Amino acid sequence: MNADWTQNFELEGEERARALEEAAAVIAGWGLTMPPCRPLPLHFGLGDFQNIGETEYWIVNEPDYRYCGKFLFLFEGQRCPRHHHITKDETFYIVKGSVDMEAGEKRLLMREGETLQVSPGTGHTFAASGGPALVLEVSLPSVPGDNIFEDGRIGNRGVL
Repeated sequence: MNADWTQNFELEGEERARALEEAAAVIAGWGLTMPPCRPLPLHFGLGDFQNIGETEYWIVNEPDYRYCGKFLFLFEGQRCPRHHHITKDETFYIVKGSVDMEAGEKRLLMREGETLQVSPGTGHTFAASGGPALVLEVSLPSVPGDNIFEDGRIGNRGVL
């Protein structure tokens, strides 16, 4: 992943350490182990991690081979901001917890073991519901310029 991608979007210092420690405790309580990567506690440049944020654990992102896999951890009430992708097709699998998912016109409460495929161009957002949640995303690669957020404060006028 390009290091510039997370510049100004990621928690830093003590706030980062505390968020990662709390996430690790929840994940360990579930009996799970995250991949050996640098976790990304993201606030998307909005500075409101407890409400608009998630922690990403990237397994792989291979633009040349056209695949990506990552875990998305959300504390209760945390939301990934509404966005769509130009080319990226995603499938979400709920590993732990429950997730309020909005994709296009669909509004779903997804539970452990459920999947949802989201096509390019489909606006989507999701939030942990009733406790923390862990989501596996399997998708086409994450590449700069393919993330279009409704909130123009994110990235470059909504483009990331």
